Amino acid sequence: MNVLELRDVYRTHGKGDAATHALRQISLSVVAGELVAVMGPSGSGKSTLLNLAGGLDRPDRGAVLVEGVELGKLSRKRLAEVRRHSVGYVFQALNLVPSLTAAENVALPLELDGVPIRRARPQAEAALSEVELDGYADRFPDELSGGQQQRVAIARALIGQRKLVLADEPTGALDSLTGESVLKLLRHRVDCGAAGVLVTHEARHAAWADRVVFLRDGSIVDTSGPLSQPECLLADVQP
Repeated sequence: MNVLELRDVYRTHGKGDAATHALRQISLSVVAGELVAVMGPSGSGKSTLLNLAGGLDRPDRGAVLVEGVELGKLSRKRLAEVRRHSVGYVFQALNLVPSLTAAENVALPLELDGVPIRRARPQAEAALSEVELDGYADRFPDELSGGQQQRVAIARALIGQRKLVLADEPTGALDSLTGESVLKLLRHRVDCGAAGVLVTHEARHAAWADRVVFLRDGSIVDTSGPLSQPECLLADVQP
C-alpha cells in the first residue's frame, strides 16, 4: 500500500514576474518499509515537496495522499489530526520547545491528541530509550548537545504508530558520527514498517535509502535504486 502519494503536483510561490515554480507535475509514491531520499541543488523544490507531503502546505494543482487520504480536501482540524496520527516530521531546525523537557517535547503530539499525561509520559520515555537517551527525560533542550537534541526530535517524530516519517536535512548541524547514528535510527524505523522521505545533499546519506529521487527546477529528472535493506533492529513504540 502507498503510504504517501503525490499525483501530478504543482506548486508556485509568488505571483507574476516574481513567481517561482517550486514543483512541476511531480508524481511520487512511497510504500511501507521504503525509505526514499530526495536530492537536488538548492532551490530545486526538495523542501517544498516535503512540506506538501507533511500537510504543511497545499498544492496549486494535483493531489497529495497520506494512507489514502487526500490532504487538500481536509479541514484544518482534520488535517491537524492526520499529521498527529500519521506523520512524523524531523525539521532541520529541530523545533523543540525550549521550556519543555525532553520527555515533554516527545509527548507533546500525544497530549495535543488528548492522551492523558500518565499514559503519554511512559510512551515518551520508551521513545527516548529507542534513540538511546535513557536518563535524559527531564533535561531541557539547552542542557543537551546538538546530537542529543536531534535524537529528541526524532523520538518526537516516531512516537506512536505514525506510518510516514519525513526528515529535512536531519544531519545538517551534526558531526559525521552522530549524523550516521541519526540515519541509522530512521532506517530502522522504516524497516519496522513506516515509509520515509529523507531530504539530503549528501550522497553518503542517500545511500541509506532504497530509492533516490533527483529534483531539478521543480521536476523529477532521475531516479535510482533500489538498494538492499538491513533487518529491523529496533523495537517499534506501541501506543
